Amino acid sequence: MNYILFDDRRVDLLPFTFTRPVSEIRCGILTITEKWAHHLDGDISFLTEEYLQAKYPVHYASDNTYINGTIFPDDNLLEMINRLEEGDLIFHQEKEKVLAFKTAQKVEFDSIELHHFTQHNFEEDILDINNVWDIFSKNAEALSKDFQLLTHGRTSQALDSTNTHIGNQIFIEEGATVQGAILNSTSGPIYIGKNAEIMEGSVVRGGLALCEGAALKLGTKVYGATTVGPHSKIGGEVNNSVIFGYSNKGHDGFLGNSVLGEWCNLGADTNVSNLKNNYAEIKIWNYEKMGFKNTGLQFCGMMMGDHSKSGINTMFNTATVVGVSSNIYGGGFPRNFIPSFAWGGAEKWVEFRTNKAFEVAEKMMERRGIPFTDIDKAILTYVFENTKDNRNF
Repeated sequence: MNYILFDDRRVDLLPFTFTRPVSEIRCGILTITEKWAHHLDGDISFLTEEYLQAKYPVHYASDNTYINGTIFPDDNLLEMINRLEEGDLIFHQEKEKVLAFKTAQKVEFDSIELHHFTQHNFEEDILDINNVWDIFSKNAEALSKDFQLLTHGRTSQALDSTNTHIGNQIFIEEGATVQGAILNSTSGPIYIGKNAEIMEGSVVRGGLALCEGAALKLGTKVYGATTVGPHSKIGGEVNNSVIFGYSNKGHDGFLGNSVLGEWCNLGADTNVSNLKNNYAEIKIWNYEKMGFKNTGLQFCGMMMGDHSKSGINTMFNTATVVGVSSNIYGGGFPRNFIPSFAWGGAEKWVEFRTNKAFEVAEKMMERRGIPFTDIDKAILTYVFENTKDNRNF
């Protein structure tokens, strides 16, 4: 079988979808793509923006099943997908969303013609992401589902006797190191991935997903359904946040109700506000609206796109959106929408030129043994050119 995950709500999920298809967003332990890969017996590819297709190509076959990249697998939905015939489509009335369809046709991005399909309605609730804040606000449910998926029928590595453990929802993969920590899994599962590390003095109240090669540094405090993606490091205090991978918050400072993309770095004592002083519902910058959109939430921290950084002692306002390849530093609170390729802080902003941004990206990726390719450069160049209107400094 040939499965194609197609983008939906793409603009609402910027800045994260500047550099990846929607289904490559991480929520829970796994990305949405990885979740589907555990359930589908066949090849998976991506139907996304043309400038991303060199890195995330689409593969067509004579029998294609297209699945909405915002939705998470569900047993009943999977059964319905497996019964699809040529020209069938699954629709969710309440969410007004196409969930899946099947056709031999080569469907192009942004030109999906669905009027000739036979519609079948899916009546049950689904877990999906439609806005950036869904990534952290739905992380507890996603993490719990992924924990059951990855640990079912398997035996955890033994927990070292130097730790204190409360509850029975903990799973430790091969090669992980956990010493001198307090782990409470009564409020959510704790998953410790292959070769991950929890250093001494760390205190964790689940859920927690510490993915492969990730680390909690000395004395880290984590609570509220937090995901630390592969090869990321965190320290200080972190609450209900999702870090996609290869990003660091290695020092003291607070990060709450936030999402960080890949290759981000928060300098020592970076602090993020996640609550307004008047306890009002929070509005956040939305690229579709090109203005601020009500989240309906009381808690919301920072959304930071790939390759962005903050200097030491940086302070971020409640519900700050940071684009791709930005560098923020200096005293005071910077604006709560920081466009891609911005360099500066509260006092002054300038444009971060691509040649300098590429140097930083190449050095950071080289440290992890991952090449910064011409395809990566082309993607970032496209983002730079297509976000110029945001940089009205």
